[in-house]
Amino acid sequence: MTQTPDTATPQAGTLPDRLSVDPRSPHHDAGLLKRGIGIRFNGAEKTNVEEYCVSEGWIRVAVGKTLDRKGNPLTLKLKGQVEPYLREPAAEE
Repeated sequence: MTQTPDTATPQAGTLPDRLSVDPRSPHHDAGLLKRGIGIRFNGAEKTNVEEYCVSEGWIRVAVGKTLDRKGNPLTLKLKGQVEPYLREPAAEE
């Protein structure tokens, strides 16, 4: 079985093409999020990213503290250059 960018393992030193902080999403990876993911969007550091996709070039950011009718953060989709990176290196076992 070959790996696609969506299923790349963090141990291989690559980050997935798409990642979401929503646990209901199929693109959610709790272990990877626990290590800490940073996002540079068009060269600027973003701290309120809810989801990103490198291949399609977009991020979803929370719009203030506004919630939708289901209690989820209201998000805005921004298009541009997305550069994810790990904030902390893997722990040595």
